[in-house]
Amino acid sequence: MELRAVLMAVGGFSAGTAVAGGIFALIVGMKIIPRFAECTHTAKRITGYESCIVWGGILGNIWNVFGLPLPLGMAGLLVFGLVAGIYVGAWAMALAEIVDAIPIFMRRVNLKRGIGLLIIGMALGRSLGGIAHFYFRW
Repeated sequence: MELRAVLMAVGGFSAGTAVAGGIFALIVGMKIIPRFAECTHTAKRITGYESCIVWGGILGNIWNVFGLPLPLGMAGLLVFGLVAGIYVGAWAMALAEIVDAIPIFMRRVNLKRGIGLLIIGMALGRSLGGIAHFYFRW
């Protein structure tokens, strides 16, 4: 293997690890995992959530740096699009909750019922957006 390729791989892996570490720190700092566990009543599985996030970051970093193929077909693409949409939607909801945007919005529009449907609608919209992004390459 050429020295330049090795240095690029090490540099890319290091940069990806630094970015993933920053995102992990943000997730911990914003207390997103405990909040999800609280909302879903699955606090006993919090260690599993943390492990999934760490392994997802590590494997995603490896796939990005080395360009490994994932021949999962259309079904894999749909599942990945759905999961990517859920991930982005969860981030958007967590950030909105941190800055108290949702309670302020609910007071402004006088929304008292249907909050659960509003949140599910936001999550489904983000999921469908993720699917459209990856399927149609938008």
